[in-house]
Parts: sequence; C-alpha cells; structure tokens
Amino acid sequence: MKEKTKQRIKQFSVDRDWDKYHNPANLAKTIAIEACELVECFQWDDDKYKIDKVKAELADVLINCQNLLDKLNLDEDEIVNQKMDENENKYPVEKIKGLNKKYDEI
Repeated sequence: MKEKTKQRIKQFSVDRDWDKYHNPANLAKTIAIEACELVECFQWDDDKYKIDKVKAELADVLINCQNLLDKLNLDEDEIVNQKMDENENKYPVEKIKGLNKKYDEI
C-alpha cells in the first residue's frame, strides 16, 4: 500500500479519536467481521456478485489490516515475505503443482 494511503487511513482514525478502540483484539475481530461481509457478496452465487460491493468490503478488510499493522508496528512486506518463504517450503512446486492439497497431504 502506498505511504500516502497508509497515512490517510491513520489520520482518519486520529481525527475521530478512534485509536482508543483500535486494540489488537478489536481490530482482529473487525477484520474477521469484514471478511465475512466480503464472503457474503458471493453467498448464493459464485458468479453473480456486485463488484462495487466486493470492492467496498475488500477495502474494509484492507483498512482494518492496515490499522492492525500500525498498532503492532509491523511491516506488511516483511511479514508477507516471511509467510511466503514458509509457504514455498511447505508447498514445493515439484510436489504440489496443479494439486489443491494441504502440505500434510503431499
């Protein structure tokens, strides 16, 4: 995410004095709730969804993820690359390509 966007998200909460509600537990719960609202966009039909609603719910997830990153002083590139390293080790291309199995099933 661009630095300008991150700052805008942060300033939004500061201006409204909402930071006091942004503890890690509340943010994690909010991310889960917003993710469920995103899933709801596809609830009854995988192919018929309103892209504007999907974009709005996905944005809510991303905004709250950014708030949690800020609260925990985490760098998104660092934690994503760390997780990708783990995933690449768990799911080597030569064993998993084209399969949808979990790492403990390969």
